[in-house]
Amino acid sequence: MPQSVASPVILLDGGTGRELMRIGAPFQQPEWSALALIEAPEYVSRVHQSYVDAGADVITTNTYAVVPFHIGEERFAARGAEWAALAGSLAREIADAAPRKVAVAGSLPPVCGSYRPDLVDIARARPILAVLVAALTPYVDHWQAETLSSLSEAELVGELVAPTGKPLWLSFTLDDGHPGTEPRLRSGESVTDAARLAQRLGARAILFNCSQPEVMTDAVRAARAASDLLIGVYANAFPPQDPDAEANAQLCDIRADLDPAGYAAFARAWRDAGATILGGCCGIGPEHIAALRALAA
Repeated sequence: MPQSVASPVILLDGGTGRELMRIGAPFQQPEWSALALIEAPEYVSRVHQSYVDAGADVITTNTYAVVPFHIGEERFAARGAEWAALAGSLAREIADAAPRKVAVAGSLPPVCGSYRPDLVDIARARPILAVLVAALTPYVDHWQAETLSSLSEAELVGELVAPTGKPLWLSFTLDDGHPGTEPRLRSGESVTDAARLAQRLGARAILFNCSQPEVMTDAVRAARAASDLLIGVYANAFPPQDPDAEANAQLCDIRADLDPAGYAAFARAWRDAGATILGGCCGIGPEHIAALRALAA
């Protein structure tokens, strides 16, 4: 049966890259959020702590950019596993020191480039994700495969994390150019099919991230109708992205209407539609998560 909309909310953290930049961490393209991990990991700990202080129940490892797409083939081969393990240990340390229970989500990114299902290469992605899974396994409470733009990426992640025995949360990015139409992934595949696949893979939750707030409610409803999984949303604060855009290829503008109160208004609609996991993606910071705290009561 579908989950109850009255269920308690699990509160995720917000975006990492923008928050690192905001607090003065080392930050540049193409490394993005990985640069602070490499050069000044204390900033990563500060970001994790800021989200715990804001009320997050889950903090996410800073591994989204620890892939060759961002740090290069040579650096990943030489030190990718080391940096991924460092990211896991930093999150684990902050979570374990929290005055309440805080979980650590192991971020598994789309390694061939975000928002681009046309660039997905399963054979290339497999060994890269395998490195991240092996390095993060000792530190995480569940896996959070993020910004998936196609079903094939989700199937690969499900295969790779199954031996760890840790729960899997699958998070898809949506075609955000057509609010009000049937919700679809950036690949054109339907949210209904994504929810059914997540259920078949034994995932505990299906989420939608790094897309416009306006497209999330319909996606929540579609997923709720097609599965009995936990459902979550963590939208970004960007204007709609072009079909050929690559995440983190440039600094996108932040929408003025998505201040903490404006974002929380969208989140209420997601919760009313059936989402019981709420958080934020790019451009959503600790002040937004604090504003969501009331919804998680």
